[in-house]
Amino acid sequence: MTAVASGKPFVLDAASLARDDTPIARSTVSAVNRRLLPFLFLLYIFNFLDRSNVGFAALQMNRDLGFSAAAFGLGAGIFFIGYSLFEVPSNLALVRVGARRWIARIMISWGIIAVAMMFVRTTTQFYVLRFLLGVAEAGFFPAIMYYMSQWYPASMRASSGARFMIAIPLSGAIGGPLGGWLLGLNGAAGLSGWQWLFLIEGLPSVVLGFVVLRYLTEQPGDARWLREDQREWLVARIENDKRRSPWNHGLPPLAALAHPMIWLAALPELLVTTAGYAYLFWGPLLFRDTLHLSNMQTGLLGGGISVISALALLLSGAASDRSGNRVGYAAALAFVVGLAAVSAAFIPGAVGKVVAISIMQIAVIAFLGPFWALPTMLLSGGSAAVGIALVNAIGNVGGFIGPNVIGFLRTRAGGDTGAFLVLGGMAFVAALVCLGMTKSRHLASR
Repeated sequence: MTAVASGKPFVLDAASLARDDTPIARSTVSAVNRRLLPFLFLLYIFNFLDRSNVGFAALQMNRDLGFSAAAFGLGAGIFFIGYSLFEVPSNLALVRVGARRWIARIMISWGIIAVAMMFVRTTTQFYVLRFLLGVAEAGFFPAIMYYMSQWYPASMRASSGARFMIAIPLSGAIGGPLGGWLLGLNGAAGLSGWQWLFLIEGLPSVVLGFVVLRYLTEQPGDARWLREDQREWLVARIENDKRRSPWNHGLPPLAALAHPMIWLAALPELLVTTAGYAYLFWGPLLFRDTLHLSNMQTGLLGGGISVISALALLLSGAASDRSGNRVGYAAALAFVVGLAAVSAAFIPGAVGKVVAISIMQIAVIAFLGPFWALPTMLLSGGSAAVGIALVNAIGNVGGFIGPNVIGFLRTRAGGDTGAFLVLGGMAFVAALVCLGMTKSRHLASR
């Protein structure tokens, strides 16, 4: 097939479609990057702020409302029960109504509930709203990853996914200092600082949900912001990737739930994510108590760690795309998570413990780049949406386990040594599972 790019004909054959260095490939991907990545990045910033800002709110909220460490750990983690239970149903709905409309619905509903967190007064209210927030957010990350798989060739998905997922650590870089500042508004207009935090960080999600409906394009073939030749190349390239995959892409959506490699991939995601969410919800308290910092100093330290994590994620995504060895990179980074967690358990000095915890989180974030390139290579279409949702649903159970491991063991043992040993052991198991996945003839070079 022959098309025209900027007045010059080009051929859409299998050989040219497999290359990323042709003029039409470079121009098309650059246009997609400019249009989609900044906006999707912004959406994920607020997604992660609204699920994780409770960690900073706890610096005041626990004292004001009399929440124990165990009660806070349960409330922080129960979000992920609602999230995981509704993850797959959410993405089944996405297949029916389309990614654009479903992403908008998710954002509007979660923004409203995120704002409602400012009215919490009892542990029961805390638990209920955190659970509902999880239900509302369910499906957002898989929806975005599925959406991006419709716009990026398979060979570019780790690096493009990394550019989107740097919103995870950078939400900390923004949320840390912002959270510290918002807590400083304590008493303004009769509201506590933690109430201001939930209000100011929740409202933008509602607004952005309506923007999604007008800004996002459902499929490359409908993208009028691409030239005709760019649309033709992108549609042909995505279809060519599907044909070249060793896996069967004709699966109906529900059949993805029985895909053995999807279940295997979910295990390391669960084990590594547990450490990440333990840090996310307990990191601010651990840093403040260990180094005796102010709220603002705690926020700035967390922000600095987030910036380093973002750089590590970009590097791991680009490196795994270049090598093609996504599973090997994921295994190495899971091992670093385990080593850092065990070090945090045994290092006696305050500074050394904080450094170890920081390295653990940096490695958790870097793990995401190579790891999340895998599910979209195993499946496509509606089955990819459901498969990604399943992996993310199982992985996010770690968001319930992580905060509760630290909360329970801190309450029972009066320290966090045992909690970090548990987190380290889980990460080592994740590394072994990833190494086992390299034995698969389909994933060894992926």
